Amino acid sequence: MNTGHDHNRDPLEEDEHPDHHEDPDHVHGHRENPWAGQGAVLLDIGGDIGALVVKMPPEMMDVEVEIRQTQGGAGATRHHPHVAVVARRVGTKTVPSLVYPELRTGSYDLYEKGTDLVQMTAHVKGGSVTQATWPAPPPEHDAKVKSAGPDGTA
Repeated sequence: MNTGHDHNRDPLEEDEHPDHHEDPDHVHGHRENPWAGQGAVLLDIGGDIGALVVKMPPEMMDVEVEIRQTQGGAGATRHHPHVAVVARRVGTKTVPSLVYPELRTGSYDLYEKGTDLVQMTAHVKGGSVTQATWPAPPPEHDAKVKSAGPDGTA
């Protein structure tokens, strides 16, 4: 049975839309997978292929997050796969999350699509699912900024 899956290829080098990723300002006006989050995610892991699941803050729903293997990784490429934050059922709860279903063993940087600011680094091990949580935004460094009036005074 052919599942369309090949562990011998580098998942970061494959792309079903190769032309649009050359444009760093490319933004999708539609959800690439309208069924994302509507059922279980099938992960085909084993050998040096693992998966990454990241719990996300609710305010990041529908934000696209790119992943790239850190410097020196065998799979480092110019193309950086991205997935959108979607709500997934986990038991009786709905949890905003990212799922990268097919990654080679290694360390990966994650960042919002269209930026180069690394938000977190995750370490993926082949044959397993790595779970992580997106970092919380830093707390306000100055409470006066929050309570300042329109003219900037407290």
